Amino acid sequence: MFDDIFNLIGQYALPAEVFSVVLATAVAHYLASRVLRHLQRQSKNTRNRYDDALFAAVRKPLGWLVWVLGVTWAAQLIGDETGAAIFAYAGRVRDVGLIWMLVWFAIRFIGEVEVQVIDDHLGGQGADGLADGPKRQQDVMTAKAIAKILRVSVLVTGVLLVMQALGFTIAGVLAFGGIGGIAVGFAAKDLLANFFGALMIFMDRPFSVGDWIRSPDKEIEGTVEEIGWRLTRIRTFDKRPLYVPNSTFAALTVENPSRMLNRRIYETIGLRYDDLAAMPAIVADVEAMLKSHADIDQDAILMVNFVTFGPASLDFFIYTFTRTTDWADYHAVKQDVLLKIADIIAGHGAEVAFPTQTLLLEGLEAGEGGRPQGGEVRQ
Repeated sequence: MFDDIFNLIGQYALPAEVFSVVLATAVAHYLASRVLRHLQRQSKNTRNRYDDALFAAVRKPLGWLVWVLGVTWAAQLIGDETGAAIFAYAGRVRDVGLIWMLVWFAIRFIGEVEVQVIDDHLGGQGADGLADGPKRQQDVMTAKAIAKILRVSVLVTGVLLVMQALGFTIAGVLAFGGIGGIAVGFAAKDLLANFFGALMIFMDRPFSVGDWIRSPDKEIEGTVEEIGWRLTRIRTFDKRPLYVPNSTFAALTVENPSRMLNRRIYETIGLRYDDLAAMPAIVADVEAMLKSHADIDQDAILMVNFVTFGPASLDFFIYTFTRTTDWADYHAVKQDVLLKIADIIAGHGAEVAFPTQTLLLEGLEAGEGGRPQGGEVRQ
């Protein structure tokens, strides 16, 4: 009787062990999910937003890792008992699964942190709501670029670790990769040059998406729409797309008017020679008008001076800067300034000069002093 009982227990010992392992795995998965869900809710009450990224990234990989460990443990028990060859790979499957869960977690964590950084920068506002806009855009570009590089690095490292877990020699793989990298480098040097050009754009940040850029070296001018790893797409002002290889910017002078602090008003205005006496008062009134103008930056240089006796006019110039950098607003301010200058000139009884010529007509009759008598005709 006891022999039958022991035989029965021995017959069902392996299924009982496997069932116990699977049950323990399910319980561990449930408890881990509950604990992580609780910690995730608690982390939302803290000011540190990166713990939110940590718990959001670890939740799914940890759940799958529990099942990988549990199933491979059960497979090892079956393999030890039955000696089946297929279960001999349970250890390697566990190692590969562990590596990929870590890689999955790292990639998810990088993505969550990237989202947090972008939200932090796009959500911030300067004192005027606009002043730090270009800087925030640059920080977003940098965050995206660094996130891409980190994801690629984690993925490559994970592939190498998996190959080592499967029995491949890492030194041989790296040696083969070095030889292959040289061959690929010669075959795709332009592609690599564009890749590193994009990397320099992301790191040096000479411009970002949405900036208006132009180059005095080549006919490149427009608004940056996209910065890729090979090409940068620029929309010209006549709405044509312009695709520029990133390697071009390494040997190109790029001007970024979007980041100017002010826009300049630099105009020369001519008065008639008959208005020479009114010139000092006009210059003083124009300077006073600019100094009291709400849209003129008073911290920047401001000059109004009589500069030259021109061929047909007495010239004075204005040199000042607007507060706005917006193209349309700048022209509205400039128009207002020019119209006010015209009113000041008219208020002093003067006129803006236009090109004239004076012809001296000599007559046959002599005037005083024996000189020929003539007249002046202006055109």
